[in-house]
Amino acid sequence: MAAIFARNSLNALRARHLARTHFPLLLLIHALDLYSHGIDYSLEFAVSGQALQGLQNYDLQLSSHSYSTKKDDVEREQLAKEISKDWSSVFERSIHTLFLTEMINYPFEKGPLSPRFRGEHALHRYQTGEERCIACKLCEAICPAQAITIEAEEREDGSRRTTRYDIDMTKCIYCGLCQESCPVDAIIEGPNFEFATETHEELLYDKEKLLENGDRWETEIAENLRSESLYC
Repeated sequence: MAAIFARNSLNALRARHLARTHFPLLLLIHALDLYSHGIDYSLEFAVSGQALQGLQNYDLQLSSHSYSTKKDDVEREQLAKEISKDWSSVFERSIHTLFLTEMINYPFEKGPLSPRFRGEHALHRYQTGEERCIACKLCEAICPAQAITIEAEEREDGSRRTTRYDIDMTKCIYCGLCQESCPVDAIIEGPNFEFATETHEELLYDKEKLLENGDRWETEIAENLRSESLYC
């Protein structure tokens, strides 16, 4: 691959040199063609003459003459080799990045996750074991996929608690708005990302399933909330 890029670059250099050395002849042929068709070529010839002058000035900066010499060929060959080395290094780095990076033996080994990772949903409890959700229904209202369904009633002490908290995980887009809107950190998107199922019904989470997830991932959820408390 590096040799191909080097060969193409060398061909481009040769084509550019050929265009510079034969430009006066091409300009004369173009002028004669315009004259044969009865077209006033004076303006276009002047513009082309300016282009020729620019090319000549550019050639003077690059070389003392316009014709190819053995020295020019050596310089071009050297440039082609340098380009080949550059592309070889790029190719080697790409191969190393794609195939030679450190691998993990998944699922027995797992990579690190961000504290802000949005995984499987869970209902979080207080340390006393009391559920946090106060049935304000902000998460239900803000959910863009309308995946959350909540029903609530008052307790004897006047507090509100949910009697139904359902999430259709097949609708969820994992935007995190439910977690952001919750005033008591009740609904959390936890660190678990391995919850594939064989049936659709298994992804229809009810309150018991969400509380079970919260109990299962309590340590990780509490640590993530603590690490992110400074930014909330």
